[in-house]
Amino acid sequence: MIGYIIPTRDRHEELMRTLGEINRLGPQIGMGGAEVVVVDNASTTPVELPEQLPCGTRIRTVRLDDNLGASARNYGARAADERCDWLVMLDDDSAPLDSGFEVSLRRAPDDVAAVSADIFLGQNEDAIERREDGGLPEVFVGCGVAIRRDVFLDLGGYDESFGFYAEEYDFCARLLLSGKRTQFSQIFRVLHRKARGNRDINLIVERLVRNNGWVCQRYAPMNMLEQELDTCISRCRVIAEKENAMAGFERGLQELKRTLDMQRHTPMDDAMWERFTGQKQAREAIKKRMPLGAASAQLVSEGKNAHVVRKAMRDLALREVKAGGDCKLIATMSPGPMIDALEGGEQGVPTIAPWLDAKLQSVFGSEHAVFAA
Repeated sequence: MIGYIIPTRDRHEELMRTLGEINRLGPQIGMGGAEVVVVDNASTTPVELPEQLPCGTRIRTVRLDDNLGASARNYGARAADERCDWLVMLDDDSAPLDSGFEVSLRRAPDDVAAVSADIFLGQNEDAIERREDGGLPEVFVGCGVAIRRDVFLDLGGYDESFGFYAEEYDFCARLLLSGKRTQFSQIFRVLHRKARGNRDINLIVERLVRNNGWVCQRYAPMNMLEQELDTCISRCRVIAEKENAMAGFERGLQELKRTLDMQRHTPMDDAMWERFTGQKQAREAIKKRMPLGAASAQLVSEGKNAHVVRKAMRDLALREVKAGGDCKLIATMSPGPMIDALEGGEQGVPTIAPWLDAKLQSVFGSEHAVFAA
């Protein structure tokens, strides 16, 4: 059985649109049925919903007295029917494009506790702009992921102290440490309309600095901790400057310094940290896909975690050039932009993605890689 978990706050129209998209999927009998749990994050006007969708899918509504951000999902998970094997985490402005993800869930190996979606941005399926920016090979984006209910609850769900932003990174770190993993699936397609309401860029940057710093402090190996923290802060500063949100950056930095020593340190070993950050995947993919005898590469479509790709190049003694080179190398570790760059690559030009599992897949089981040979 599937349980859709949707936190919402003061965005009734977006919520109703998302519920309409879920209704379009039908009762999902093949998965043992479905239900929707809407968690009202202290909306000014309390959310009122019918007991079920027109297709018969049950709706539960959980009302919170305070806005708990992403951790409101924890309350939804606990309220979900105990028969639910999977919890499909959505935002109130995101929804599956089709039921193909059911195949991904049925195929998931036992050690896969989270199936991460291929998330598209746009107002409808006919007006898709691009894919979502976030995530890593083993870190999902919170508005489109299915998580085994028992694992989510056993791990304690999202850390409430994060509020929002980077809470997925913290959860995925704990998931890895528990011996489970996240698997990306291109047949799990989610449309994120990304409504602009309730977005305070200074608050977002403040949380990015503090929360990403917490993740480093909690899980980075001791021999890498100082460097990882410095890199994290530098990346957040660049974002703040670009978004004209230096006030938020400074607040977040001060809060990080104040709370850093309060974080419980459960460091990964070097190998697991490389998996978590995408470093292992980047090095393996570049080594395998690099044309024979190649010594240089031009970075293209630079995005999040480009520094991971550059480090992999240095590890492999591959020289970065501004133009030309023996091939083009996509400079992001986020699955969505990586696939966008592959699909938009120049014909006849070897273009390499720094992750071997970014594939085009069919719901019928066939797959073909989109990497240059």
